Amino acid sequence: MNLTDPIADMLTRIRNANSAKHSVVSIPFSKIKESIANILKNEGYIVDYSIEEEGSKKNIVVTLKYVEGETVIKGLRRISKPGRRVYSSLENLPKVLGGLGIAIVSTPKGVITDKECRKHSVGGEVICYVW
Repeated sequence: MNLTDPIADMLTRIRNANSAKHSVVSIPFSKIKESIANILKNEGYIVDYSIEEEGSKKNIVVTLKYVEGETVIKGLRRISKPGRRVYSSLENLPKVLGGLGIAIVSTPKGVITDKECRKHSVGGEVICYVW
């Protein structure tokens, strides 16, 4: 299946698995998706992720996190889309929910959060918001 926006597909799979209370979700592998999953793990939004190979295909298996039956990820929103790229300079970096959420940004230093962007003084393409 040919997807136009594989990152939006990843976010939708996580969102759907969260609302259905699934414990794990499988996502087709790519390096940018792996770095997004790594950020979600480091920020405490998911328990863990692993990469599994099935023949010639790789999948990222994400273990979702729940606290007292409630999902930790309350919202995922794709910002920069293939038809409309959204770039942000260091001064204009968004603060999601006043700093309670994170913005995932693709920069020359790699895919990092908005807080790390401020620390490294770089801007870039705003991929998505997580809260």
